[in-house]
Amino acid sequence: MGSFSIWHWLVVLLVILLLFGSGKISGLMGDLAKGIKSFKANIKEDEKDASMEAQATTPPAGNIAGPAQGQASATQAQPQSGNRPAA
Repeated sequence: MGSFSIWHWLVVLLVILLLFGSGKISGLMGDLAKGIKSFKANIKEDEKDASMEAQATTPPAGNIAGPAQGQASATQAQPQSGNRPAA
């Protein structure tokens, strides 16, 4: 008497089908499946965003001069006033 037999579960399932109808249950299952797919898609987007942030924080590899180096080379390239030849 403590456990339910298969007949008890079949009666419960029949009552649930009569109350809600098979169309409503299949609609709920479809909505559940859409929710799971949406959840998985959002998880993948978050992983892509995190990997993009990790790549953005690493400095780029290359030898392009930054602003501080560019100013130093520009001042060296200008002729000094004492070394100008007379015109």
